[in-house]
Order: sequence, then structure tokens, then C-alpha cells
Amino acid sequence: MRRGFAFVETKDGPVSWFGANFWSASGGPRMWTRYDPELVRAELAVLREHGLTLTRSFFFWPDFMPEPDRIDENCAAAYADFLNAHVETGMRTVPTFLVGHMSGENFDPPWRGGRDLYRDVWLLDRQSWFVEQLTARYTDHPAVAGWLISNEMPIYGEPADRESVTAWAGLMVRSVRAGGGTQPVSIGDGAWGAEVTGTDNGFSVRDLASLTDFLGPHVYRMEDDRVRQHFGAAFICELTTTLGSPVVLEEFGLSSDFASDEHAAVYYRQVLHNSLLAGSTGWMAWNNTDFDELAGQDPYRHHPFELHFGLTTSRREPKPQLREMARFSETLTAIDVLGCEREPARAAMIVPEHLEGDIPISDGDDARFAFSTLRQAYSSAKLADLPIGLCRERDGIAEDCSLYLLPSAKQLTGPSTGRLEELAASGATVYLSYCHGTGSFQRGPWIAGLDRIFGVKHQLWYGQVDPIERDEVELTFRVDFGGLAAGTKLSLPVAGNQHSRARLPVRATDAEVVAVDQDGEPAVLRNRVGSGWTVLCTYPIEHMADWTPGANPDAAVGLYDALAEFAGVRRSVRVADPAVSADVLRHRDGRRFVFLTSQSPEPLRVTPEVTAGELTGLDDEKPVDTLELPPYEVRVLRMSGFDAV
Repeated sequence: MRRGFAFVETKDGPVSWFGANFWSASGGPRMWTRYDPELVRAELAVLREHGLTLTRSFFFWPDFMPEPDRIDENCAAAYADFLNAHVETGMRTVPTFLVGHMSGENFDPPWRGGRDLYRDVWLLDRQSWFVEQLTARYTDHPAVAGWLISNEMPIYGEPADRESVTAWAGLMVRSVRAGGGTQPVSIGDGAWGAEVTGTDNGFSVRDLASLTDFLGPHVYRMEDDRVRQHFGAAFICELTTTLGSPVVLEEFGLSSDFASDEHAAVYYRQVLHNSLLAGSTGWMAWNNTDFDELAGQDPYRHHPFELHFGLTTSRREPKPQLREMARFSETLTAIDVLGCEREPARAAMIVPEHLEGDIPISDGDDARFAFSTLRQAYSSAKLADLPIGLCRERDGIAEDCSLYLLPSAKQLTGPSTGRLEELAASGATVYLSYCHGTGSFQRGPWIAGLDRIFGVKHQLWYGQVDPIERDEVELTFRVDFGGLAAGTKLSLPVAGNQHSRARLPVRATDAEVVAVDQDGEPAVLRNRVGSGWTVLCTYPIEHMADWTPGANPDAAVGLYDALAEFAGVRRSVRVADPAVSADVLRHRDGRRFVFLTSQSPEPLRVTPEVTAGELTGLDDEKPVDTLELPPYEVRVLRMSGFDAV
């Protein structure tokens, strides 16, 4: 399954954007009425010195459009100087039009009068006029790299019906084109729609992808597991790339009030590298500077942690986050990211159609359940060094993978079930771990032919679950399975609610019992289907890990590693330590780059295993066998002497 990179396309060719969202310390959102040209140039200079080449900038709507038919000329002149400052500094910017929401508050132009942003015809006309007018003013300026329609409109305009939102978005994009804008354009909504989050807010990421030139996730996840935290933005990017558009991580970051300097640097390091490996080809950190002088100004007055999201202090001193940005910029240059692509996926994780939120007569809990389970399973797959790709059921099951994963899956459509059975018969391995889901709606397996496909006879009672009473489950392997020898034990923390904290009782018919639980009941079974296999786990191991704080690396890492070996999944690089993930990027000139990412709080000494060739330093030919990885470190190596075919 292809997992190539998609870059934002411009008239000069593909680009990889790298920068920060920008407000000047002179005023935050009010910077245009307190514009300080010397300060702006100094703020841009420190970003440029650290490898950033782009900003995302904002037309603060109440100030730029004080009346429904007038643009404030002082603000417009300040923005023109702001563009000139970018050219002087060697940078570009992506202007954002409808900026009513910012950092914890919604700010209306005084004339809006509560009108609906998506459905009120007069207000739609005024938005369109504003977008077209500003595009016409600035589109020919060399500093303009692209356009964004809004800033987190699902918060400012609130969720709405899909048809109205999509029509509004289409009208705004056409207004950019009517104003002469030829640069790439997107919505600025955060990619928070059902296809990515499992929650329907009307902003269909699938619909918006058809209207725009790139998709821009905004990710500020807060997890109870550090590994999930470090892979959180990457998973969102990976899920977004499945819709076929270039993905720019449009907002990410943290307040220094929420993390120490050391830990803030770790977070930036992990998010940047992991999102690259997940298919992101652009990054805009939130944000350029702290705002200590604005503590009495809304929105910072009531959201004071928003004062300290900066890459620099309010005195323009680089914070550790900015140094991580600089380091990552050097990596992008060293590997020539525009010439790179990801290795094809040899293992596919199925994204159920039910995640997309528009299945008739279904429970919204099931969509959110699918999202959280997949997110946890993605972390486990990464730590098992699987060349994993997410495969949307709605778009068809990829046919060229050796392993298909359905982690803690409650629901799958009928055609997909049949297709996966066919793929198993053709030589693939299909893995399912069972879960009832977290809701009470139609509690049971929505997977047609489960007994036949997996060679079992389930023993369910209608409307009932078989609760797991213990706090921990131990699986013991009765036979060798992949790299797991007979006698190996895997311990699983038990978690879930009254619906999901349950196992699937089965007895084997055609299947072979591979592992049993502490009561001797079948826990993992394999069934021969044609020239391939199906593998059933009767415990929702991914869901239980998802509900367990600090679960990772979890037992699924060992099971996924064994599944990969059992299915014959070729892994170019593998690290035995489950706290380290290994990924490979390929350059079109034949070079291969290996990324080793530690999730350990302690230093590690690791010896990567390669299927061909040898590892060397990124900038030299000195062989690398065993290497030291500091806590949460990322190392980039070269792979040489391999068969490029």
C-alpha cells in the first residue's frame, strides 16, 4: 500500500512549509492597531535564524473590518509592511481571513449582530467580500505563500449541518479565486471533522479536501499515556493523509506553563519527527512568541496559560522548543525532504466506515470508540516497527499487504468482511481482536460470518456480555507463534466500562488455539483460510490498553511483532527493544534514511537489525552497529549497501 508524501503544490513546484503561527508581542491579536515595524522585524529575524521560513498570519476580523462595507486602511497598511518585512527577512506567510476565534475567546466585528456565519445570506456576502478584497490587495506580493479561510471556525461559528458548512467553505474558496489568488488555499478548520476525530461537527474533512489544496490539522491532545501523547499528532496526520490531500500540521505546540523546558523540548522533538514519518509535509508551531506584557488583555486575561505558547520569550530569547525546530529544519535539509517518500505499507490497519459518522441509525459512541482504539493500536504498531498504513474501509481495502489489523473492532461492513476473507484466502493474514464497544446500542459483533472466517463457534448470550472480573489477564502461548515461543506469557491490564470490559467466549472448530488465558479458555486462535490465515484474539487488548494510564509499551507490541513475522511482513529495520520505533524514508536518488525514536525515560543501548546493507551516520560512512539513545531521543541514520529494488 503506497504511503508516499504529498506536498503542497505551487506555481513554482512542490513545497514543504516550515514555520510558526505569528502574533507580535506588541499586541497579540491587536497587533495591527499597535503595529511596531521594528519589533516585527526583530521577531521574524529570530525565527529565520533558527531555520523557519514561513509564518501563518491573521486578519483579526473586528479590527480589519470595523464596518460591513469598509476595510480599515491603517490595519491594511500595517499588513502590507508586515509582508515587506517577510521579504526582507527571507520568509513568506499564509494569511488567514476570518479570524473571530483566538486563544480561548470569540471576537465579533461590531456589526455582526448574531447572524449565522453559514446560512445568513447577507453575512455570507460580507464574508465573501472581505475575502475577495484582501486577496486582491495582497495576492501579487511575493511574501504570500498561500491562504487560509478561517481560524478554527468550528469554535467561532460553532458546529452546523454538513451541507451548509461545505457550501460556506466552497463560497469562501471561490472568493479567493475571484480576488485573483492563485496560491494554495485551505479552510483553517483544524481537520476536526468526523473522518478524523469520530465526532461530526459539520466540517467534513472529506468534503473540504475536495475544495482545497491541503488539509491542516490542529492538534493539542492531552493523554494519560506518554507514548500515546508522543504519537498523538502523528496518528491525526496519518488518518488525515488517507483522504489524499497534502497534510500540513497547521497548529501544534504547548504552553510553558504546562511543561518544563526539558519536557517541552521532548514534546516538540517527538511531534515533529513522528508527524513527518506519518506523512505530514508541513509544520506551523503555535506560536512565535510569549506575551508577558499582555496579561491584562483578553483573551490572555482569562486564559493566562495562552501567554506562554511561544517559541521565544517575550524578549525574543529562544526557548528549547525553538532549538528543536532548528534541529528538525537541519534534518529536513539533510535528507532533502522534497525528494523523499515513505516506504510502502506492508501492514494495513483498517479504519471502519463507522468512524465517518454518517452510517444510518448508529451510535456516535461507536465512532469515537473506533478513533480511540485505532490511536492506541497505532502506537503499538509503531513500537513493533510495522510499516503500517491506515486503510479506510469506505475507500476500499488495499490488496497488496501481507497483514491486516482490526484492533478491538466492533463494526465492519459486509463487503469489507468478505473482501478480507478473500485476501486471507490469497495468502494474507487477517487479525481481529474482539470488542463489544463502549455503548449499549446493538451490543454484539457487527462482523458477518465471524464464526466461519475465524474457525470458531462463539458462545455469546443475546444482550449480555462475558465480563472480565480480574484486574489483569495473562495469556500463555501453547505453540510457537511468530517470534513468540511456546510458553511465552503476555500480561494485559483489564479496563473498560460495563459494555467493553468483556471477552468473547468461543470454542474452536476449525481453528487452532495458539494461546489461552489464565482459566485455560481460548485467547488467541489461528485458522487456515486458503493459502493464508485469520487470527482471532478474544480479548479487546487495544481497547483495554487505551483505557489504561501509562500502558505503553503494551502487550500488543509483542503480539504485533509476532503477527508481522507470522505474516511474512518485511521490515527494513527492526529494533528488539519495544521502547524504540524504527522507520525508513526513501529518497528518489536511492538513499534510505532510518529514524530511530526512543520512548524510554532512561538511556538505551540498541542494536538495530537490518534486512539488507548496513547503517552509517547521516553525514559520514562510518558504520553504526550499536548506538546509545538518550531519553526520548531521535537519531537519523543512512542505510547503505542495500538492494534498492
